[in-house]
Amino acid sequence: MDTEYKEKENVSNRNSSFNYKELVFRLLALSLTLVAAVVLGVDKQTTTVSLTLVPSLPPVDLPVTAKWTDLSAFVYLVIVNASACAYAAISLVLLLVTRGGNKLVSLILLMLDLMMVVLLFSAIGATGSVGLIGYQGNSHVQWEKVCNVFDKFCHQVAIAVFLSFAGSITYLLLILLAAVTLHNK
Repeated sequence: MDTEYKEKENVSNRNSSFNYKELVFRLLALSLTLVAAVVLGVDKQTTTVSLTLVPSLPPVDLPVTAKWTDLSAFVYLVIVNASACAYAAISLVLLLVTRGGNKLVSLILLMLDLMMVVLLFSAIGATGSVGLIGYQGNSHVQWEKVCNVFDKFCHQVAIAVFLSFAGSITYLLLILLAAVTLHNK
């Protein structure tokens, strides 16, 4: 009888050590980075632009397409979000398999969470700088604004950057949660 009670107590302790907050944050990180990758990954807009080649001739209307693959910063953001999403899925599986009790897995996940924060912040910074030039232009080098022409495209980029930022904050919260958990132990 005594052995059965101890086994039940051990199982109950393992279940109580499982961190449901971490599970929720990882699900949130997975969904935010997935949606960010999809929103930017399908971003494409075609519009007609009038070009005046010679002042004495009428303007020529040309169809112009903006795609996320046209700028390396946008490609980087899609790749980083897809990687962060895949990592979130793998970390969820590891968390569920180990029930949050394996210290080595927790340490590896903490290090990888840090890497995801760094990658997401760098991709957000790169995309944000390119997006700002598209939104405001740069008069010093005679670059014109393009967001007034490709408004839908620019709005989707902004949404993807916001979702990526929310995903990176979620990974940052996972790191803080791990620090609090380590401090309490």
